[in-house]
Amino acid sequence: MIAIGLLSALAFWAGPSHAADAGFSRFVASLWPEAEAVGVSRETFDRETRALEPDYGLPDLVLPGRPETGAPRQPEFVRPPADYINEAQIARLAGDGRRLLGAHRAALEGVEARFGVPATMVLAIWGRETDFGRSPERYDGLRVVATQAYVGRRKDQYRREFVLALKLLETGAVTRKAFRASWAGATGLTQFLPSEYFSHGVDFDGDGRIDIWRSVPDALASAAKQLADKGWQPGLRWAWEVRPPARADCTLGVPEMRRTVGAWLDAGYAPVGGRIPTATERTEAASLLQPEGIYGPSFLTTKNYFVIKEYNFSDLYVLFVGHLADRMLSPQRFATPWSATGQLKTASVEEMQRHLTRLGHYRDKVDGKAGMLTRAALGAYQKSAGLTVDCWPSEAVLGSLRLAR
Repeated sequence: MIAIGLLSALAFWAGPSHAADAGFSRFVASLWPEAEAVGVSRETFDRETRALEPDYGLPDLVLPGRPETGAPRQPEFVRPPADYINEAQIARLAGDGRRLLGAHRAALEGVEARFGVPATMVLAIWGRETDFGRSPERYDGLRVVATQAYVGRRKDQYRREFVLALKLLETGAVTRKAFRASWAGATGLTQFLPSEYFSHGVDFDGDGRIDIWRSVPDALASAAKQLADKGWQPGLRWAWEVRPPARADCTLGVPEMRRTVGAWLDAGYAPVGGRIPTATERTEAASLLQPEGIYGPSFLTTKNYFVIKEYNFSDLYVLFVGHLADRMLSPQRFATPWSATGQLKTASVEEMQRHLTRLGHYRDKVDGKAGMLTRAALGAYQKSAGLTVDCWPSEAVLGSLRLAR
């Protein structure tokens, strides 16, 4: 009886898997016209897809009849800021970055002259993305984008990425063996999606090919071009750390609330850490960012902050990269330490967002991410409910929201 039960269970799980794989094969085959349209040959298409299988262990998948796979969230939303912006890691990468500034001086000077992006900033991206090339990606890039196109949360986006991944292989930009990627399909030293390779890739070393996997000049120039193409303003800082005035309103910390740097300073937001905006910089527009609500550091963020955020849509990613770039030139840490705030689980933040939506405080998507808009909406609710306004998600505030009418 035990043996029969076990065989039945195995059959139950094996059946849907085989059916799903057959569906995957049909799906991949259906993409041939799109691949052909971008220049992929039938030979390449058949060779690369013949034995292609989905990877249902990836995060960010929606599998019918099964629970969501993993946590499809940026690390910012599942770890407290102090864990993400780790001082020991920042210090180590900054030391490496200073050495690389010398080792790649000619290329970095050329990249900065051509694209207007500081050498330290592109080095910081390289350091954050792949530990200066020391952290190889673990996934088969083509398999990742094919799986995400089939059952991912962003199918339409990855359908295009899969087709362009085949084009990468068709053109010889990378071999299938070397095409390793993150679970989200980003590849190379500075982590590009296939579409980003074709939009922003640069042959900076002049060897006739764009090689973001092995050529440091190509990878750094491509990262700089992506920032430049997305609106990088040469000569403008990414952010200033500030100390808010007493009784500052944390609900102002949204991208839409833009004032000149000078207006923020005049309102009592005092620069800390030794970086004082110049007269010209005081005329630039900036938004307030408080990643831990009223706890931890506060920042005035410029246009360039949001350009970096287009490279990776995470506030803590931008803070990590921007701070790492600064630390290559100065040992100054953030003046205000990160607090010991705990981080709610994704499901709890999603519940909080639904309550805030119901009460009219939140109008963005319910995604479990305690980002700028969620924190500001939370602060607005705290104001209306007569609670302490700290713009930070906690179990206590979630409990209050559950009872709110």
